[in-house]
Amino acid sequence: MNDALFQAVVAAPFGGVGVRTAAGEVLELCYLPPSYREKSPADALTERVAIQVLRYLADPDFRFDLPLASVGTGFQQKVWQAIAAIPRGEVLTYGLVAKQLRSAPRAVGQACGANWFPLVIPCHRVISASGIGGFAGSDLDAGFHVGVKRWLLQHEGASW
Repeated sequence: MNDALFQAVVAAPFGGVGVRTAAGEVLELCYLPPSYREKSPADALTERVAIQVLRYLADPDFRFDLPLASVGTGFQQKVWQAIAAIPRGEVLTYGLVAKQLRSAPRAVGQACGANWFPLVIPCHRVISASGIGGFAGSDLDAGFHVGVKRWLLQHEGASW
């Protein structure tokens, strides 16, 4: 697969994490299928991101400290703040997050799907009222992204 979009690709148990950076900020983290090869960091910031991703993959209690680009609408940022407050090992439903924000579950789900920084903003901790729910814009129960969500929740010791 073409890894030219990424300044690094960090190997992960589910495939990889693509890292995009520019101008001293993290622009995006992407879950990548195993067909992407690992790619060494291109610069100091990308190396910092790669090290922190590996630390999280080794220890689910690791806390990220990265300069994230300012992206998203005001509503998306509120959702992402609420998601970031969910402790490791716990989950909330889209409906509960929506209730906290006086919004609708579908709007929360769309904001989760628009998250540019998965792992750092742990949208995998938001689930459906009837099960694991979709992930990263995909609702295919057997798809790659839902498999990543399952792995992350298991890694963090969450039950759903």
